[in-house]
Amino acid sequence: MTSAIDFYFDFASPYGYFASTRIDDIATKHGRNVAWHPILLDIVYKVNGSGAPVQHPVKTEYLRHDVERTARFHGIAYKRPTHFPIPTQAAGRAVLWVQDHRGGDLAADFAKSIFHALYVDDVNIGDPAELVRLGQTLGIDGAKLDAGMHAPATKDHLKAEIDLAMARGVFGSPFVIVDGEPFWGFDRFAQVEACLQKR
Repeated sequence: MTSAIDFYFDFASPYGYFASTRIDDIATKHGRNVAWHPILLDIVYKVNGSGAPVQHPVKTEYLRHDVERTARFHGIAYKRPTHFPIPTQAAGRAVLWVQDHRGGDLAADFAKSIFHALYVDDVNIGDPAELVRLGQTLGIDGAKLDAGMHAPATKDHLKAEIDLAMARGVFGSPFVIVDGEPFWGFDRFAQVEACLQKR
């Protein structure tokens, strides 16, 4: 049985959003499943001693242009969010709670809805109430989701995901691992497909 494709992402990453619109289709095309892993880039950057792009004005201006260009090139809906940069720990924990209590498929759908809310509908996903609202549209119990994303066990789960990600060499978003082969960035998805074709 073939192993799942590991997909690491932070909702703070617009490239992670772009990847979220393509990763499942790529996996299905090659008979794979996807394991969705939310992480927090702020922690990854801090541990690795690297800074976020928003700390570098030249990079920030380039990335703003490149994100919009990439969206146009791939035909992906995108609107620059006004709520940015934004804390994403609640969103990451919410996805993991759904994953633990309702399964990976619904968690992936929830993650996609959160990405779409931020990068298309300009929703403040840093607000737990907005996450509850998004979850309810997918049939997730709002009260349970609200309690679950704040539960110590869920916080520990996110921390464990981040620790494991860094142990596997993950340092950005999106980051994909196919049978031990790492790929960083949405612009590497053609190489991800080439790797899958050889398996």
